[in-house]
Amino acid sequence: MRTALTIAGSDSGGGAGIQADLKTFAAHGVFGTTAITALTAQNTLGIAGIFPVPAEFVTAQIEAVAGDIRIDAAKTGMLATAAIVEAVAAAIDALEIPRVVVDPVMVAKSGHRLLDDDAVRALKTHLIGRAYVITPNAAEAAALLQRSVRSVPDAQNAARALHRLGATAVIIKGGHLDEQDSVDVVFDGHAVHELRAPRLRSANTHGIGCTFAAALAANLALGRPLLEAAERSKSYVTRAIEQGIAIGHGHGTLNHFWQQNLG
Repeated sequence: MRTALTIAGSDSGGGAGIQADLKTFAAHGVFGTTAITALTAQNTLGIAGIFPVPAEFVTAQIEAVAGDIRIDAAKTGMLATAAIVEAVAAAIDALEIPRVVVDPVMVAKSGHRLLDDDAVRALKTHLIGRAYVITPNAAEAAALLQRSVRSVPDAQNAARALHRLGATAVIIKGGHLDEQDSVDVVFDGHAVHELRAPRLRSANTHGIGCTFAAALAANLALGRPLLEAAERSKSYVTRAIEQGIAIGHGHGTLNHFWQQNLG
């Protein structure tokens, strides 16, 4: 069986972070392993508190998994602090972890800040260059580049700029772009591709970014090439939103198990 490692924070509400990643891996027939970077007191209404895990213990988790289980792909999510970012980057190098999907989680859907300024700088300096693919949304791409990213041409230019920071490939998720459709921009280092899907109106959107990045990591772990992996991941997330679960009093969650055995 293929395996994937998620390096991310927990979500006590279950719709995002480690919990969403593991559900997504399982839905794709991939065995999920974890390294938890932060604990959050969180539900569908927002985040009540964050407790970062010491960086050295994040390293210990990654080393424990990689020392025992072959990792076919990995993804990062909420990393919280510069020390954690640097520890994760060092572990990726030391353990030669392949096909790393970096999801630069900065702000929760509730607006809660998930990455401090020092950590953003560390992300740009230490981690993006170790990514097989980085998957920011438009707002995250804008924050990383200190420029406006509102249209598809903006996203295309931003993808090329992020590629110059060292990522092998870039996918800018289109949920925040001013487009009628949801348009994800994929730059594979050579050419730009657009992945389009109808823009869905749903309140059950908690964990979209985590789920897309996890689906991408799962598809890469299964040996699929980048563009096919991205297309399959977008389709998976679209269907998961369409069949979302209205749970709690805030943003409900995607239905990660809308279809079984996607592998």
